[in-house]
Amino acid sequence: MTQHILDIDSPCFLREQQLAGPADLTAAFAGDGPLSLEIGCGLGDFMIELAARHPDRNFLAIDIYNKGCLKTCRKIEAAGLENVRVMRIEARYLMARYLTENSLAAVYINCPDPWPKKRHRRRRLVNDAFLRNLLHYLQPAGDLFFSSDFLDYAEQVAEELSGLSGYENRLPQALVTEFPDYPLSNYMRRFLQQGQPIHYLHYRKTPSAVAAPAPLGAVQPGFRVAWSQPGHA
Repeated sequence: MTQHILDIDSPCFLREQQLAGPADLTAAFAGDGPLSLEIGCGLGDFMIELAARHPDRNFLAIDIYNKGCLKTCRKIEAAGLENVRVMRIEARYLMARYLTENSLAAVYINCPDPWPKKRHRRRRLVNDAFLRNLLHYLQPAGDLFFSSDFLDYAEQVAEELSGLSGYENRLPQALVTEFPDYPLSNYMRRFLQQGQPIHYLHYRKTPSAVAAPAPLGAVQPGFRVAWSQPGHA
């Protein structure tokens, strides 16, 4: 997908060109709190609420859509939050290039593209290989939160997690449709208002789990761009 890119001139926006390697990611934050990652921040509503609740933690919000990153940055600035950074980057590419072992205290993945057609389901972000890889980057006792408005996707992820050593379920059952106090994205709120349930999962990395990064194949940034102004990156 080719996107017309609007320049994001915000102190909370982190460009890949600013990073020389994984160590630079933690240096992007003023505080030294634990780092959590939201994959697919959308318009930023979920992240704004979460980061405001936990000023002692650092949050990296990523998305592949430029407009979503721009709107998220604007909301972060309006809320006066200093513990959030935003990147326009693909999740697997971020993991392969800029994350280190045991670097994430939590990961949030809310309503990713379900690719509902059967022939397209191999394109889903969260699958067995992704979950095995993520285990390497989660801290011991680090949390994975996943939600989907598409039951088939939630059931697939729950089944894969239940079969992986190193994850333990933190809910009374594999997935639930009521998750009190969990922040809502604009997308999630819209579906709930239409009477469509959101399916939630919460798993935790077991303290004794040891995982090497799983091979993901050739990892690419995941998008093509058409810059609005020459020289901007």
